[in-house]
Amino acid sequence: MVFILSSFIALLTLAWGLAASVDGGGGASLPWLIREQALYLSGVLGIGLMSLAMVLATRPAALERPLGGMDRIFRLHKWAGILAAVFAALHWLIEMSDDLLESAFGKTGQVPEAHFGALLENLRDAGEELGEFAIYLVLGMIILSLWKRFPYKFWRYLHRAMPVLYLLLAFHAAVLAPPDYWARPIGWLMGGLLAAGAAASVLALTGRIGRDRRVSGVVSSVASPAPDITEVTCRLDAGWKGHRAGQFAFIGFDRIEGAHPFTIASADRGDQTVTFEIKALGDYTRRLATRVAVGQPVTVEGPYGRFVLERQDRNARQIWIAGGIGITPFLSWLDALRAAPDSAAQAELHYSTRNASHDPFVERLQRLCGRLPSVELHIHDTSAGATLTPEQLAASLPQAGRTEVWFCGPRPFGDQLEAGLAAIWGRRLRFRREAFEMR
Repeated sequence: MVFILSSFIALLTLAWGLAASVDGGGGASLPWLIREQALYLSGVLGIGLMSLAMVLATRPAALERPLGGMDRIFRLHKWAGILAAVFAALHWLIEMSDDLLESAFGKTGQVPEAHFGALLENLRDAGEELGEFAIYLVLGMIILSLWKRFPYKFWRYLHRAMPVLYLLLAFHAAVLAPPDYWARPIGWLMGGLLAAGAAASVLALTGRIGRDRRVSGVVSSVASPAPDITEVTCRLDAGWKGHRAGQFAFIGFDRIEGAHPFTIASADRGDQTVTFEIKALGDYTRRLATRVAVGQPVTVEGPYGRFVLERQDRNARQIWIAGGIGITPFLSWLDALRAAPDSAAQAELHYSTRNASHDPFVERLQRLCGRLPSVELHIHDTSAGATLTPEQLAASLPQAGRTEVWFCGPRPFGDQLEAGLAAIWGRRLRFRREAFEMR
């Protein structure tokens, strides 16, 4: 992710630099010239990154392979949006700095004001007003996105306003960009990004995101294996093309509420059925058990993701680690391996749970792994003090060669394991994880 964003920012900066190098500045003094070019650069970076975020918000399945999965696309979308807001805020601050420069250097040496026809002048005035208004709202949206205590159900509705705000900012960028930009690489690049971002906004506003991967179905069973777990099985229409073990999908029970992403916890048996194990982690999921009934219509969009069994490195030791509801992709893996137990790779499966005696997945894991001799199950009951640590894993494989760790669970837990194992095993470690954060 860091490489992609850095490369994207570098490309935009290079295009701006090429344009700035041929701009004589019209006799402006250095402080005012620096302000003008900083204003342009911050604007280019802000709207460029926001265009990227808008395109990634359309859930482009074609980019899953090069970008590593839809979970990473969501993470890239999030950070592109955050950086866009940072540069937008910087752009606004630079715009407001004219009074400070006047007090320090006087009005002498200001960049000569360009004059345009009446129509373009009116458009530029409108673009400036709308852009300032949209920047305030975008900054507020980013703050709410980062404030985890802000209820997700409200955040989702506010987030739907982003395409409109983007279109306002795209208009601002198009009419206020220097006219000579459009005859240079910076203009060609910005034109393409603005067109792509506008198209993505239209897709979002018309409800067409993911439509070609969306199928209808009905709820065939609902169960509560534990007070905070709702198990929902859906029978889907013929449009469902199946899934690979470990993928996720967006499931919607209510048109107003919209769809939410959950990992598919069952293998693809070719019978158009999918099962989800949904943990009560918020208002929506806590009420789900009482709001879903057998026979209820459902829509499922997907599948997405590359946290899949087929991507294992057969020449590396396999360690699978799950924390809490992060066990769901591994349930799907084990379910898929039941059909061909002899093909299962040697693996250690570590499941960390808060209370093993009350965890409905423990017995299921024991049953599934009992039929797969090559998968060695380890249950870590944190209520009994059995916390999984990097040192424990390293001690169990003192002579480890190349090792591939697959992790799904709470991010702090994953960060601790990844950092600890990397320090012990170094380049012998490949740590794969599901970056499953939708906000």
